[in-house]
Amino acid sequence: MKDMQKKLERFPSKGKIAGVCHGLGEYFGVDPVVMRIVFLLLFFVWGGGLLGYLICWAIMPKAESES
Repeated sequence: MKDMQKKLERFPSKGKIAGVCHGLGEYFGVDPVVMRIVFLLLFFVWGGGLLGYLICWAIMPKAESES
C-alpha cells in the first residue's frame, strides 16, 4: 500500500499568488477559498494576515509534482 503521509507544500501554478492557500487547503482538507478568507480576516481584524502569508510563503517548500 502506498504511503499516504501528508506534506505541507505550496502549489504556485494552482494558487492565485504563491499557492500558499491552496497548499494549506490540501493539507487540512478544506477548500483553498476558505484559507483565503481566513488570511483576509486575519489581515483586517488583527493585522497579521499579510505577515502570516509571507512567512508561510517563505517557509513552505514548493511542490515537486503538482498533480
